[in-house]
Amino acid sequence: MADQNQGGMTAIRMALVAGGVVVLSVSVVFLLAPDWAQYLWPWEMSRLSRIFIASILAASAIPVIWAGWTDEKAAVASGSIDLSVMYTLMAIYLLVLGAAAPNAGATLLGGVSVAFTVGLALLFIWSERIPFRDHRPMPRPVFLSFWVFASVLTVVGTLLALGVPNIFPWPLARDTSAMYGFIYLGAAAYFAYVIAKPVWGNAKGQLLGFLAYDVVLIPPFLMHFSTVRPEMRMSLIVYTTVLFVSAVIAVHYLFLNPATRLRMSSSTQPLRAE
Repeated sequence: MADQNQGGMTAIRMALVAGGVVVLSVSVVFLLAPDWAQYLWPWEMSRLSRIFIASILAASAIPVIWAGWTDEKAAVASGSIDLSVMYTLMAIYLLVLGAAAPNAGATLLGGVSVAFTVGLALLFIWSERIPFRDHRPMPRPVFLSFWVFASVLTVVGTLLALGVPNIFPWPLARDTSAMYGFIYLGAAAYFAYVIAKPVWGNAKGQLLGFLAYDVVLIPPFLMHFSTVRPEMRMSLIVYTTVLFVSAVIAVHYLFLNPATRLRMSSSTQPLRAE
């Protein structure tokens, strides 16, 4: 029986890694293959919008790969909350949009979003009951930064969902703005769940995902300063600053701080709030 259970757990870990690799591959499609990417999105995309979607997919994929690779399956719950909120809001919006005006792409994506919502809800129910392997409390600065990120994402996500202009540093169509708002509101739920269960095993995946997001976005954002519209420059400055701050936090706690860096054992050494 023990061998069977171990085999089952190994299969779950392999499935998580494989699923993350698939999502990461789609991220690469959005990043490098614009013709293919257009088939995966029902509206036209600018270059920066494709890169943004690629960054979101990478940020979703890396924590899943990490959870499977390290056997920290409990961390899957926070990601499933994120995507459940995002896909629920997207499904409602897209199905209403498809009903109001013929849009096969929106209707199809809405149906896919419903299916994803159901699957992710089941994934949350499964993973939420699993104890964390690394149950040390997260460092206080990380905890406080997650509060800030959750608050900012809630505000920005709501404004985007409502179609308020100049929130992003490039022009967005109304429907695209709503989709991006739902993505941010899902991310806010992710941070809120981590805050509710503030253990280090629940924070590492989030920091890895945020770092992937930063790495994809920082270079094109820096290049965008030469072409950004004047009314959007402040948005670009704020957005780029947040990217750098979150990247510094992630690099410090994941790779530099001796008490928390990923190569350490996750068993007994206490965390320092540094």
